[in-house]
Amino acid sequence: MEENESLLEFVHQQAGKLAEQTITHTGLTFISVLLAVAIGIPAGILITRKKKLATLVLGFAGVMQTIPSIALLGFMIPLLGIGAKPAIVALFLYALLPIIRNTYTGIRGVDPTVTEAAIGMGMSDRQLLYKVQLPLAMSVILAGIRTATVINVGVATLAAYIAAGGLGEFIFGGIALNNTNMMLAGAIPAALLALLFDWLLSRLQHINFRKSRKVVIALPIILLILSSFYLLPNTYESRMKAGFTPEFMGRQDGYLGLKSVYGLNIRTVVINDMIMYKAIAEKKLDVISGSSTDGRVKAFYLFVLRDDKHIFPPYYAAPIVREAVLNQYPELEPVLNSLSGTINDSIMTELNYRVDYLKQSPEKVAKDFLVANQLYKTPRNGNKGTIRIGSKIFGDGYILANMYKMLIEGYTDLTVTTKTGLGGTKIVFDALVNEQLDLYPEYTGTGLLVILSSPKKIVDSLISDSQKVYEYVSKQFHNQYNIKWLKPIGFNNTYALMMRKEEAAQLNIQNISALTNYVNQH
Repeated sequence: MEENESLLEFVHQQAGKLAEQTITHTGLTFISVLLAVAIGIPAGILITRKKKLATLVLGFAGVMQTIPSIALLGFMIPLLGIGAKPAIVALFLYALLPIIRNTYTGIRGVDPTVTEAAIGMGMSDRQLLYKVQLPLAMSVILAGIRTATVINVGVATLAAYIAAGGLGEFIFGGIALNNTNMMLAGAIPAALLALLFDWLLSRLQHINFRKSRKVVIALPIILLILSSFYLLPNTYESRMKAGFTPEFMGRQDGYLGLKSVYGLNIRTVVINDMIMYKAIAEKKLDVISGSSTDGRVKAFYLFVLRDDKHIFPPYYAAPIVREAVLNQYPELEPVLNSLSGTINDSIMTELNYRVDYLKQSPEKVAKDFLVANQLYKTPRNGNKGTIRIGSKIFGDGYILANMYKMLIEGYTDLTVTTKTGLGGTKIVFDALVNEQLDLYPEYTGTGLLVILSSPKKIVDSLISDSQKVYEYVSKQFHNQYNIKWLKPIGFNNTYALMMRKEEAAQLNIQNISALTNYVNQH
């Protein structure tokens, strides 16, 4: 009961945003379905007349269905940028197959004796199509539109990754923040939309279309009206546009803190971490959330705004390990701690730069660093046991996971398997707690605010002292999870707001307060 109440409270607090994203989600779904109907039905009709094209057209639509949705969205970005356009095109391609196939199947399934009788009555090919074949095939065609609509409601959740909005903002934010209520606030409306639209379209299938031509005319008009929903929420007062990750949008040391402490009310879009740096470099965004040691800060000539009101806590990286693993393999701790104090902010930025921009492999960058610091040893190829190392999707995680792998295999008789790119904090931490991982690199600020969800009073008392934050999370992780924080590595990968250097200089924006003043005045 308490869970239901907390979910209801979350929905009530986020009612405006939830309604906005539901409308956006509906618009995205039906713009793509409308385009698929406009192209798919004529294409289905065409291949009933020119049967040699059937294999080619259906094959193309089938291939589009087999491409993973997140990959298809990624393919669209170099062509169409970020936002609604690539999302709509990707959803359109996903909706094509069921509409083309059902149009083709429906028309081909019309009783040949009916077709022959119509031709015998002197009907032209056009009359045969509009007065006989399409009305008789309409229930099958509508079944294809139903399928396409339900598919697109689900796939449209991924549009949030490329700044197109929709209910995916809540789902991915909830995953990143370990917030079940946030996930459900996005997932439940998405499921209800799919059921509602499927039910409404199923009602149309029972209509006699030979006697109800008005319904046939009304269907595209209804789709057009629903498509226009996407335009409704997109009105903001600020001309500047910020791109924030789903996790940053829902954190107190993220956009929530920017609004409450700084009063920043900037137009925002939710975007995937891997895309936003390129988006700001190409001037599709003006401000982004990022990591202070990210190599792309250097690569794309970005300027980190000073956090003059100190809402971002220290984010010192350290390996966190299940205590049961340390008890079983006591030689593990000193090996992992050998990296402590070797990497400062500038070194981590350079390592990330080599991976993010120069496209060197994390394995090569990790090995080069260990060799340069006389820490590398040839793997022993021991068989004492296997250690499973995870990492999030950030460059830091890939590099550190490989460093730890090389250190363990060089200094102990243990072997290592890595599971990198695990996404948000919830995914990788749950894997650790559930004994699917043995260790991964984490940040003290994330431990304090996201995993422990520490009360504001405690956060305020610790946030200015990195050592106190480390000691607090170390104690709480031991008490609550039997997980040990080893020694900090040395770099502080804190959250930051960034702008293009030339624009920050032109507008004389050096810190977040100056950005807030500019946004409020424009």
